[in-house]
Amino acid sequence: MGRRFGVLLCAPDQEYVNKIHGGYFTLFKGMLSEAEEKWDLFKVLEGEFPAMEDVYKYDGFVVSGSRFDAHGNDEWILELCRFLQTLNTMRIKVLGICFGHQVLCRALGGKIGRALTGWDIGLQKIIVSKRLSTKHFGLEIPSIISVLECHQDQVYKVPLGAEILASSDKTSIEMFSLGDHVLGVQGHPEYTSDILLNFIDNLLDKSCIQAKLGEEAKVSLANSQPDREIWEKICKSFLKK
Repeated sequence: MGRRFGVLLCAPDQEYVNKIHGGYFTLFKGMLSEAEEKWDLFKVLEGEFPAMEDVYKYDGFVVSGSRFDAHGNDEWILELCRFLQTLNTMRIKVLGICFGHQVLCRALGGKIGRALTGWDIGLQKIIVSKRLSTKHFGLEIPSIISVLECHQDQVYKVPLGAEILASSDKTSIEMFSLGDHVLGVQGHPEYTSDILLNFIDNLLDKSCIQAKLGEEAKVSLANSQPDREIWEKICKSFLKK
């Protein structure tokens, strides 16, 4: 029987993402799934979690991004924290993306909150620790890789025993790991540039970000592309080795 994974979806699908890419779940499956694997969707934002008696059947979970604050106290966020603590105790692999990175850190005892430098949005170059290559055997990972970013919160302190694997000019903790079963990534490896461009336009329309920041973000996307193949290899290596 093939391996089984679950996506813990923490955001409703945006109209654009749903229409053009089939939704966030489809994005994650497209990036991470392989033949003979089963991938399940859990809309944790709506209180939909895996049954505890079924958790042991899973090889790993992915926690998605969200427009909500990972440091908030909505009931579903608190329940998600408890669920992540259970997965940690069971040493089931968890990959946290953006909000998922932050809420995973919070659940395991780290410190998160609003970024003092404000929004980090656009294409960001992050500096990778040599330890990342060590942790993911067989991968040659460049010292600097690009990823799409869209966040106004960040991790300030990783959980006890965790290791910082990457940083950037704006965000000191871009990636962290705990043992071989927890990996947090602040950026969005699953995003394509058109998704982020649409999101930037939405933020500008709602006056959530200043016009200058929006234009700078668009310029960063016009000048270069994220290293999606490298990120795919990193995430797959973590979940499946």
